[in-house]
Amino acid sequence: MPTSAASVGAARTRGVWRRLGAGLVTGAADDDPSGVATYSQVGTQLGYGMLWTTVATVPLMIGIQTICAHIARVTGMGLTANLVRILPRGVVVGLVALLVVNNVVNLAADIGAMGDALAMLTGGHPRYLALLCATVSLLLEVFIPFRQYAPILKLLTMSLLAYVLTACVVGIPWRDLLAHWRPAQWNHQTLVALTAVFGTTVSPYLFFWQAAQEVETERADPDARSLLSAPEDAPEEFRRIRVDTDLGMIYSNAVAFFIMLTAAVVLHGAGVTSIETSADAARALDPLGGHLASTLFTLGIVGTGMLAVPVLAGSAAYALSEWLGQEGSLESTVHQARTFYAILAVATALGTLLTFLPVAPFRLLFWSAVINGVVAVPLMGAIMLAASSSALMGPFVLKGSLHVVGWIATGVMALVALGLFL
Repeated sequence: MPTSAASVGAARTRGVWRRLGAGLVTGAADDDPSGVATYSQVGTQLGYGMLWTTVATVPLMIGIQTICAHIARVTGMGLTANLVRILPRGVVVGLVALLVVNNVVNLAADIGAMGDALAMLTGGHPRYLALLCATVSLLLEVFIPFRQYAPILKLLTMSLLAYVLTACVVGIPWRDLLAHWRPAQWNHQTLVALTAVFGTTVSPYLFFWQAAQEVETERADPDARSLLSAPEDAPEEFRRIRVDTDLGMIYSNAVAFFIMLTAAVVLHGAGVTSIETSADAARALDPLGGHLASTLFTLGIVGTGMLAVPVLAGSAAYALSEWLGQEGSLESTVHQARTFYAILAVATALGTLLTFLPVAPFRLLFWSAVINGVVAVPLMGAIMLAASSSALMGPFVLKGSLHVVGWIATGVMALVALGLFL
């Protein structure tokens, strides 16, 4: 019997979904609760004036994340394991230390935001609900092997659609947007916001996570080998990485656009000029945008938090365990990778502990994004050196348009960070 067009379309969709993995999860994890708070705060403060950043950062994200994936797939090792081969060990430990500290702060902001969001939905105590979220996330990472955990993370990426639905519910005045949009005036506030947006969008923890997931995917396939060992697989693998990363980063920034736009239309439009957390944005939406919009936004915080927490803790564990020369993998058992899981647990525990301290949550998450933007510059430079090293990459040394885009992304991040200080 002839195959219907609908069944052919469904088969193609399933085929594309199967090809998505590290890039999609990494991109979606970028819209974590602290990122949501940053986008919401910028939209609340500056209205439409910073919407252009969600478009401008797309090629930067695609470029640097694709390069990270290439390094891992070519060598069969994570970023830290590659960096220690070309850089002084002290430089690498400095970069890894900054990553770990910032990830713990990010974890605190995200776990706290999930607790606040669940408290809004259930009426429970926000700190105990935060502890519950962190515990569930940690148990999933520890006791579910990577090959079974990866589909869960991929499914959680769909939670980002809650923010798109929120924008649909509140109603976006597209004609007004096109008629009145103009870039924000340049001043210190704008530069801080710009660095925060770029920092939360082009985030160092994403570099390590996507590279690690490429290594995990290779290890999970008994027939797969590093491209240095199996160069004949390179064309197909690079195509897969390109599709996966392009779609993941475009999806991430499209969602960021709708978050910032919703805050600009509803909160900024109503005269609200400041919020402190993503939960504050959800509360403010209730009387201004309606209960449905607030509920969708709140559900998005919980969903994206459950995706981002393992990425933040996992990227710290991958980076630090590789620097220590220890085996680290979500596919391994606790007995096989004790150091890796210990770092994972400690990072999650410290992040959770910070939520119980009297620390202003907005200060944590917003300045964490700013620090991200500054730390990303030397790290991106190191990544570009690794990708350009023939000793590491062999015949797959970075060249062509991807090489140019990678250095442009590094230069743009440097200018943004420099602008903040000047």
